[in-house]
Amino acid sequence: MRPNIFPALKYRDSLAALDFLTKAFGFEEVSVHRGADGSISHAELRLGAGMIMFGGGQQSGWLGGGTPDPLAGTVSVYVVVDDPRTHLEDARAHGATIVRELAEMDYGSTEYSARDPEGNLWSFGTYDPYAVISEAR
Repeated sequence: MRPNIFPALKYRDSLAALDFLTKAFGFEEVSVHRGADGSISHAELRLGAGMIMFGGGQQSGWLGGGTPDPLAGTVSVYVVVDDPRTHLEDARAHGATIVRELAEMDYGSTEYSARDPEGNLWSFGTYDPYAVISEAR
């Protein structure tokens, strides 16, 4: 099954976000659309079978609403990775703020959580909801 949910984030500094997300979290560029001034208006990044989209904050329009403030938000992004320990080490080495160290969860996952430079909360671990669905069938 192909993913059909794609988190879309807003960043104050979308150029720095692109650099961070590719280096610290291992995302790969799929598509990056830039404005005349070189700023990123829309980007699509992939990690495994998952994909995120992001761009700069806009003050007006359907994506408007003001400057992004992730610390006031209620959404976080969870990403399945094969080796969370190595992923954590790479993220830390590239400046991610680790807010939950690697832990073994009671539901069988090994995972950690980090904030990107603008405060968005990311968790990476081995818990895979698709695998749980397959086992239940």
